[in-house]
Amino acid sequence: MLAYEDVGIRFGGNQAVQGVTGSITPGIITAIIGPNGAGKSTFFNLLSGFYKPTSGRIIFEGQDITRLPTHEVVALGIARTFQTTTIYKELSALENAVLGHRVRTKSGLWDALLGTGRERREGKASLDAAYTALKRVGLEQQAHVLAGNLTQEAQKRVSIALALATNPKILLLDEPAAGINPEETVNLTRTIRELAAGGLTVVLIEHKMSMIMTLADHIMVLHHGQKIAEGSPAQVSRDPAVIEAYLGGHAAPHVREELKADLEQEAARLGSQHA
Repeated sequence: MLAYEDVGIRFGGNQAVQGVTGSITPGIITAIIGPNGAGKSTFFNLLSGFYKPTSGRIIFEGQDITRLPTHEVVALGIARTFQTTTIYKELSALENAVLGHRVRTKSGLWDALLGTGRERREGKASLDAAYTALKRVGLEQQAHVLAGNLTQEAQKRVSIALALATNPKILLLDEPAAGINPEETVNLTRTIRELAAGGLTVVLIEHKMSMIMTLADHIMVLHHGQKIAEGSPAQVSRDPAVIEAYLGGHAAPHVREELKADLEQEAARLGSQHA
């Protein structure tokens, strides 16, 4: 569905991502994890067209999208959210979601000024798509509330709804649970799982390991911009390279064992939930 071949990007003398090869399996939840500065968000920016790689290529459904502008990548079916909630707080939740669907419309300035039939048809289609997106994230009852008046968790959901309104095939979520409390994290995890169960391919970056271990079907680990591990939550949780990346070579052995135990416990819990 989405493949990346020897992808890398350099900023001046800094190799932020280097030689990453792999693919995203359709219909599952893939997590990308790694310590701070591992290159996770940069990699997301490459997949979504915000950055252009200095090496390698990105293929989506058989088409090379490496050099496509961002809006064309979105139109093909790849949407993303950001670490910092990027919504218009002075607009309602519905108006934010409508903006997302506009990538699917063709009306221009003259259509708007003249009130053409195309503008009316596409305006209704955008409203319908926006309501549907808000319903998918559980915000249909708050559609007309200003986004700035919503809770932090609800604003996260508006951001996801804006992405969903583009009608994506792949949804990239960059730290969706950042800044929200444990109960809100559980609720958001449930929503993401429901989106995937509905057929959407989800890829996320997240630092909350308990969330990742209970949510992801597949995990890729980046460190210093390179892929160091990949596999199921259980496989990744036992990988010595992953533990080394998170704690470093000078970490006390008992601390490393505690982290390994924590990761394995989360993986076991995930296995029991799917049994």
